[in-house]
Amino acid sequence: MDIVSAARVRRIVAEHGEPFLLRMLTERELADCRTDEGLNLLSVCGRIAAKEAAFKSLRVADRILPWLDIEVRRADGGWPLIELHGRAARLAQEAGIEGITVSISHDVDYAVAVGAAVPAGS
Repeated sequence: MDIVSAARVRRIVAEHGEPFLLRMLTERELADCRTDEGLNLLSVCGRIAAKEAAFKSLRVADRILPWLDIEVRRADGGWPLIELHGRAARLAQEAGIEGITVSISHDVDYAVAVGAAVPAGS
C-alpha cells in the first residue's frame, strides 16, 4: 500500500516542471493523466502510489524502485493494470511473481494504491 500527497506532487511540478515527472512516469502514463483541462494531478499521484505499492509487493530489499519499468495502464473497463518491464519484470520472476494487481483511489489531496502479487502458476 502507498499514499501520495497531491500537495507534494504539486510542489514538485511547480519547482521542477512537468518534465520532472518523466523520471517516474512513462510518456504514455503521463498522456493517460491528461484531460482537456490539462494534467490531472490526482491521476499522476495515483500512478505514483500504484508504482510504489507494486514495488513493495515484490518484497525485494536494498533495491531502488525501477520507476519506468513499472507501468500503470488503464484497462478497457477503466481499472488500473500493472505492466512490468525490464528490471521490474526480472525482480518479479526471481520472486516467483507472475503479475501484480492494483487498486487506486484518490480524493481531494491524497491518492492511495494497494498492490498484490500474483504468484506464478496461479
